[in-house]
Amino acid sequence: MTNRRSLIRRWITLLAVVGGLAGCVVNPVTGKRELAIVTAQQEVQLGTQNYLPMQQSQGGVFRLDATVNDYVRRVGNRVAAVSDRDLPYEFVVLNNSVPNAWALPGGKIAINRGLLHQMQSESELAAVLGHEVVHAAARHSAQQMQRGMLLQVLVLGTAVVTSDSDYGQLATGAANVGAQLLSQSYGRRAELESDLYGMRYMHAAGYDPEGAVDLQETFLRLAQERGRTGAEFDLFASHPPTQQRLATNRITAAELTAGQSGGMIGRDEFARAMVVLRETKPAFDAYDEGRKALAAKDFSAARRFANKAIRLEPREASFYALLGDAEFLQEDYADAQRHYTDALDRDATFFYYHLQRGITRQRSGAIDAAVVDLTNSLRLFETAPAHYALGQIAKQRGQRDAALAHFERAGTGSGEMAIAAQTEMMQIDLGSNPEKYLQVRGGTDGQGQLLVQIANPTAVPVRGLQINIRYLDSNGQVRSLSRTLNGTLAAGQSTTAATGLGPFQDPSQFEVRLTAAQIAR
Repeated sequence: MTNRRSLIRRWITLLAVVGGLAGCVVNPVTGKRELAIVTAQQEVQLGTQNYLPMQQSQGGVFRLDATVNDYVRRVGNRVAAVSDRDLPYEFVVLNNSVPNAWALPGGKIAINRGLLHQMQSESELAAVLGHEVVHAAARHSAQQMQRGMLLQVLVLGTAVVTSDSDYGQLATGAANVGAQLLSQSYGRRAELESDLYGMRYMHAAGYDPEGAVDLQETFLRLAQERGRTGAEFDLFASHPPTQQRLATNRITAAELTAGQSGGMIGRDEFARAMVVLRETKPAFDAYDEGRKALAAKDFSAARRFANKAIRLEPREASFYALLGDAEFLQEDYADAQRHYTDALDRDATFFYYHLQRGITRQRSGAIDAAVVDLTNSLRLFETAPAHYALGQIAKQRGQRDAALAHFERAGTGSGEMAIAAQTEMMQIDLGSNPEKYLQVRGGTDGQGQLLVQIANPTAVPVRGLQINIRYLDSNGQVRSLSRTLNGTLAAGQSTTAATGLGPFQDPSQFEVRLTAAQIAR
């Protein structure tokens, strides 16, 4: 009976937590009632905050021809105008060869240059944009976030009534769900909904819904090519094409047109808008081959492909950056800086050119100019390399607090740079604030003897660990002693040491602090 009552109390507490966060709303697209933890205002805010960073992280805006962006924006707005939800829709073309398109909450939508190359008509473009409009209007991204948040709430709800468990990290992790908006794949229901209502939207906007059928056929072909070549297309991670979707789209198109003329196809209109995109494709193909060569450390081939791309299209900034990268990786910083400057002369709105020129200038000794470039790159997009370089500069200048702030930002996540940043930060600060980086706690064994556990959650091994113990002796007097632990505490490891003190009846009888530590070299 006691266990049953305890279980009931836990569920009541859990429901109270969930109920405090959630409400029900009517989905404006489907008309169904749904749980709503993320509000409409939060959706718009999330989309707005992440839209520009997401663009920067995926190649930046395609700026070689404003006609392409204007055209996509016009088609997108035409479809969005008939949607079931009034959002601040925006549409942009990204300078990325991967066939992909995505939508953030709040109506922020992007399509890659690479996907436009796979289309033949305006109706196909309307199908893609209509599909993404539905993802935003029907709250599909928000629903994904809510599922993740609810899992965290379920864990947190259990933690509220389970005092012997520590779910703090899981609860905190729910706050980071917004950073994963595009890494999650849509479920089957969401994809079918976006196909159905997206076709309805494009038809209501005057387009032939057969464009969606043509598009699914293209997606299936690309998916089959991916299987043969091993190429990776982000589109298929979040929008997997299937024969079922193609068959369903054919049925929907037939129902919408009912044997009559379906509407605008727009092959000529699409061809006129894509003239520059089509003419520059050989140059971008050469650039993509150059990137592959660079990844394989074939610097001669990378330069050859970059120069070919520049001959075909001298206005494109990324081609010069490829030359810069080839020189940079071979530590020819003078030529690398010149090529990054060429890129910036053509496009100063992409963070990467500022970042690379800044690091190149730093390594060449042009520190003041490097700070300007690195700061400009951070204004466009926050990156670990920019923070790390600025941290090094601040450290050299004796600016301790600024160096720590930059290294802390660069040290989040994993990888070599994160480890390097954590090492730099700990070199500056570990001696003064060991408990900021290492965890210490005291406890007792079965006989009440005091044990001390020290954990090292960082990626840096440490040594010279010194602890201070304040405790009440048998007469109730406050005593203090220090102990130094020998040996090295490896990264990600913990150690437990006996102190010889005790027995203690209550944790309030002792206090354990970590007072010193050093990086193990």
